[in-house]
Amino acid sequence: LLSLGTGTTSEFDKTHTAEETAKWGALQWMLVIQQMTEAASSYMTDYYLSTVFQDLHSQNNYLRVQENALTGTTTKADDASEANMELLAQVGENLLKKPVPKDNPETYEEALKRFAKLLSDRKKLRANKASY
Repeated sequence: LLSLGTGTTSEFDKTHTAEETAKWGALQWMLVIQQMTEAASSYMTDYYLSTVFQDLHSQNNYLRVQENALTGTTTKADDASEANMELLAQVGENLLKKPVPKDNPETYEEALKRFAKLLSDRKKLRANKASY
Protein backbone atom coordinates (compact mmCIF):
# COMPACT_ATOMS: atom_id res chain seq x y z
CA LEU A 1 0.00 0.00 0.00
CA LEU A 2 1.43 3.33 -1.07
CA SER A 3 -0.17 6.15 0.93
CA LEU A 4 0.39 9.63 -0.49
CA GLY A 5 -0.24 12.56 1.84
CA THR A 6 -0.90 16.15 0.90
CA GLY A 7 1.57 17.42 3.47
CA THR A 8 1.26 19.15 6.79
CA THR A 9 2.63 22.37 8.19
CA SER A 10 4.84 22.96 11.14
CA GLU A 11 2.09 25.28 12.40
CA PHE A 12 1.61 23.28 15.58
CA ASP A 13 5.27 23.60 16.45
CA LYS A 14 4.63 27.24 17.29
CA THR A 15 3.76 28.13 20.82
CA HIS A 16 1.34 30.87 21.75
CA THR A 17 1.14 32.85 24.91
CA ALA A 18 -1.99 33.09 27.02
CA GLU A 19 -2.16 36.77 26.08
CA GLU A 20 -2.24 35.87 22.35
CA THR A 21 -4.86 33.16 22.67
CA ALA A 22 -7.02 35.34 24.93
CA LYS A 23 -7.52 37.63 21.92
CA TRP A 24 -8.63 34.84 19.60
CA GLY A 25 -12.23 34.82 18.52
CA ALA A 26 -14.46 31.81 17.92
CA LEU A 27 -13.36 31.56 14.26
CA GLN A 28 -9.66 31.34 15.19
CA TRP A 29 -10.40 28.62 17.76
CA MET A 30 -12.55 26.71 15.26
CA LEU A 31 -9.75 26.82 12.68
CA VAL A 32 -7.19 25.59 15.21
CA ILE A 33 -9.48 22.75 16.30
CA GLN A 34 -10.17 21.80 12.67
CA GLN A 35 -6.45 21.73 11.86
CA MET A 36 -5.70 19.64 14.93
CA THR A 37 -8.51 17.20 14.10
CA GLU A 38 -7.34 16.80 10.49
CA ALA A 39 -3.73 16.30 11.56
CA ALA A 40 -4.72 13.78 14.23
CA SER A 41 -6.86 11.87 11.73
CA SER A 42 -3.97 11.65 9.26
CA TYR A 43 -1.51 10.51 11.92
CA MET A 44 -3.96 7.98 13.37
CA THR A 45 -4.70 6.49 9.94
CA ASP A 46 -0.98 6.14 9.27
CA TYR A 47 -0.41 4.62 12.72
CA TYR A 48 -3.28 2.16 12.28
CA LEU A 49 -2.20 1.02 8.81
CA SER A 50 1.44 0.78 9.85
CA THR A 51 0.46 -1.36 12.84
CA VAL A 52 -1.73 -3.67 10.75
CA PHE A 53 1.04 -4.22 8.19
CA GLN A 54 3.55 -4.89 11.00
CA ASP A 55 1.20 -7.41 12.61
CA LEU A 56 0.95 -9.19 9.27
CA HIS A 57 4.76 -9.15 8.96
CA SER A 58 4.33 -7.09 5.79
CA GLN A 59 5.72 -3.75 6.93
CA ASN A 60 7.76 -3.51 3.70
CA ASN A 61 4.47 -3.45 1.81
CA TYR A 62 3.32 -0.15 3.37
CA LEU A 63 4.82 3.26 2.72
CA ARG A 64 3.45 6.65 3.75
CA VAL A 65 4.92 9.55 1.76
CA GLN A 66 4.25 12.98 3.18
CA GLU A 67 6.16 16.17 3.92
CA ASN A 68 5.44 17.24 7.46
CA ALA A 69 7.00 20.69 7.48
CA LEU A 70 5.41 22.73 4.70
CA THR A 71 5.76 26.49 5.06
CA GLY A 72 4.67 29.65 3.30
CA THR A 73 2.69 29.37 0.07
CA THR A 74 3.31 25.63 -0.17
CA THR A 75 0.61 25.20 2.49
CA LYS A 76 -2.05 26.82 0.32
CA ALA A 77 -3.98 24.21 -1.64
CA ASP A 78 -5.51 26.87 -3.90
CA ASP A 79 -2.23 28.52 -5.01
CA ALA A 80 -1.51 27.11 -8.47
CA SER A 81 0.87 29.88 -9.47
CA GLU A 82 3.96 28.90 -11.42
CA ALA A 83 6.18 30.05 -8.56
CA ASN A 84 4.32 27.89 -6.02
CA MET A 85 4.33 24.88 -8.34
CA GLU A 86 8.11 25.24 -8.64
CA LEU A 87 8.38 25.44 -4.83
CA LEU A 88 6.25 22.31 -4.45
CA ALA A 89 8.38 20.47 -7.03
CA GLN A 90 11.45 21.41 -4.97
CA VAL A 91 9.72 20.18 -1.79
CA GLY A 92 9.11 16.86 -3.56
CA GLU A 93 12.73 16.62 -4.76
CA ASN A 94 13.97 17.31 -1.23
CA LEU A 95 11.56 14.76 0.24
CA LEU A 96 12.96 12.04 -2.03
CA LYS A 97 16.36 12.47 -0.36
CA LYS A 98 14.99 12.22 3.20
CA PRO A 99 15.09 8.94 5.12
CA VAL A 100 11.85 7.06 5.56
CA PRO A 101 10.84 7.25 9.24
CA LYS A 102 10.30 4.27 11.54
CA ASP A 103 13.80 2.78 11.64
CA ASN A 104 13.94 2.29 7.88
CA PRO A 105 17.42 2.77 6.34
CA GLU A 106 15.95 3.74 2.93
CA THR A 107 15.37 7.19 1.53
CA TYR A 108 11.94 7.88 0.06
CA GLU A 109 13.51 7.65 -3.40
CA GLU A 110 14.88 4.17 -2.68
CA ALA A 111 11.61 3.03 -1.12
CA LEU A 112 9.59 4.25 -4.11
CA LYS A 113 11.91 2.47 -6.53
CA ARG A 114 11.52 -0.71 -4.46
CA PHE A 115 7.73 -0.33 -4.58
CA ALA A 116 7.80 0.22 -8.35
CA LYS A 117 9.86 -2.95 -8.87
CA LEU A 118 7.59 -4.92 -6.55
CA LEU A 119 4.49 -3.80 -8.48
CA SER A 120 6.14 -4.48 -11.84
CA ASP A 121 7.20 -7.98 -10.74
CA ARG A 122 3.70 -8.76 -9.49
CA LYS A 123 2.16 -7.56 -12.74
CA LYS A 124 4.53 -9.80 -14.74
CA LEU A 125 3.66 -12.74 -12.47
CA ARG A 126 -0.07 -12.20 -13.02
CA ALA A 127 0.45 -11.90 -16.78
CA ASN A 128 2.40 -15.18 -16.83
CA LYS A 129 -0.30 -16.98 -14.82
CA ALA A 130 -2.99 -15.64 -17.18
CA SER A 131 -1.18 -17.04 -20.23
CA TYR A 132 -1.47 -20.64 -18.94
